Amino acid sequence: MTLALGALLGTGLLLVAAPFLWPRTRGKARSRTPGRLRANLAQAGLGSLPLPAFVALSVVLGLAVSALSQALLGIAALSIVTALAGLSLPTLMVVWRVRARRRANRAVWPDVVDHLVSAVRSGLALPDSVGSLAGAGPLSTRPAFAEFAREYQATGNFGSAVDGLKVSLGDPVADRILETLRMAREVGGSDLTVVLRSLAAWLRQDAAIRSEVEARQSWIVNAARLGVAAPWIVLLLLASRPEAAVAYNTSAGVVVIVGGLGVSVVAYRLMVALGRLPEERRWFK
Repeated sequence: MTLALGALLGTGLLLVAAPFLWPRTRGKARSRTPGRLRANLAQAGLGSLPLPAFVALSVVLGLAVSALSQALLGIAALSIVTALAGLSLPTLMVVWRVRARRRANRAVWPDVVDHLVSAVRSGLALPDSVGSLAGAGPLSTRPAFAEFAREYQATGNFGSAVDGLKVSLGDPVADRILETLRMAREVGGSDLTVVLRSLAAWLRQDAAIRSEVEARQSWIVNAARLGVAAPWIVLLLLASRPEAAVAYNTSAGVVVIVGGLGVSVVAYRLMVALGRLPEERRWFK
């Protein structure tokens, strides 16, 4: 009876925290997992990696880590936990790389806009101005703009080349810049340089504010990581003793490990949700 009440209470708390841990997207429905995974691989610079190969790598890593854990510790429940950790590790690394690239690119987008303004004012056509960033833009964005220049030279279709560039860059700020250029290309007007300058000033201000806030809130994320890792390190140290391994192989030991896994995941997600700034959404995919 006590176990049932505890499970019911935990389910209720999880349902209460669910809107904050997994907020529902508005507007377009959230894409399915394969689509999100392909988008993350592209944004992480791994767009050439086939999705089946990535999934196979994750499965092999999970099985290898689980087999190693079972061979060293001999605890079935802990082997399952390590298998899940190994299975999710490549995906977590890809997500981490996507966020790292977005943070790095946040500082270069104002320079990209400045280069565009200079190119437009020098008299270059808009497609040529965008293509010139393959040689004059920041190093991290040059390959994507070089691909844009090749596609535009091959097809002559500015809209299609811009769509491909948005996929290559995979950044909400880049989407905003490119949609501004698309509108200027289709509608025309003489205020493009004014709009781009205002956008560059806003991007610099936003990057400065975000950097300051992230520096002040980084201790929350680090505390969450330490709080999640510490109990499992202690568990691994205890599991190295034969008598502890025997205890954790019982039904009560399985409940302790599985319950600890659930608490760790919920607590970590909650701490990260509280300490991380919301990421900009891509409205112009």
